[in-house]
Amino acid sequence: MKHINKAAIVCIGLLISLTAGALPKSNPVPGGLVVVDLNTESHGAPAVTYLNRKVATVKENGKWYGIVGLSLKTKAGHQEVRLNGKGISFNVTAKDYPEQHIKLKTRKHIDLSAADLKRHRGEKKKAQAAFKFFDDNVAPDFAFLKPVEGPYSSPFGLKRFFNGEPRNPHSGLDIAAPTGTKIQNPANGKVVLTGNFFFNGNVVYVDHGQGLISMFCHLNEINVKKGDLLDKGQVLGKVGATGRVTGPHLHWSVSLNNSRIDPMLLLE
Repeated sequence: MKHINKAAIVCIGLLISLTAGALPKSNPVPGGLVVVDLNTESHGAPAVTYLNRKVATVKENGKWYGIVGLSLKTKAGHQEVRLNGKGISFNVTAKDYPEQHIKLKTRKHIDLSAADLKRHRGEKKKAQAAFKFFDDNVAPDFAFLKPVEGPYSSPFGLKRFFNGEPRNPHSGLDIAAPTGTKIQNPANGKVVLTGNFFFNGNVVYVDHGQGLISMFCHLNEINVKKGDLLDKGQVLGKVGATGRVTGPHLHWSVSLNNSRIDPMLLLE
């Protein structure tokens, strides 16, 4: 039997534990995230806010950090989080996203009827409530799995034009895949909303803890229901082409402190 170096085993174990709980990488741009050193020795999780919204906190190597999501509307320059009434500053760098022009076969999803507009407004309220979930009791896993296999067809942040008319920027990541392709949950979480929406088709919202929310759109099939607890990698539905689409794909949005961020920042 070969001699086993116990010290090496200890080092490997330490490396694994550090990697598993590793912090996401800061990318302080609109649509990015920033990791803020809170410089506190608090035994419990410190209460941190950004723009009066709660911020996720992670303890790494005995130190507390705030993980702050930055919306696409975030202005470049000085920003700060608040901890115990005091500000902790960080800087945001400007980023210019490219344009994307999409041609839809009909104008149903451009010129909404009165009934469709009423439906959309009701669905928007449900979505806004889901993005505001903040479960203090769940520590989020910031090392996500890619939810579906396939090429990235539309990156995050694109300035979008439908049939030549400007619309909101692309607040998610599109992954092209055939109808019926299984979608796996990127990190442990709880299903907080499902439904069939006018623009987003069949949708699933998963709360990963502390304001980290995933939204999956245009599904052909939903395999979970509100209240379900999902493991990392568990199948939650199948790719489809429901809602406002030009073909089958998964639109995946990630929200952090109610700010939509680039999902690529959390992929392992």
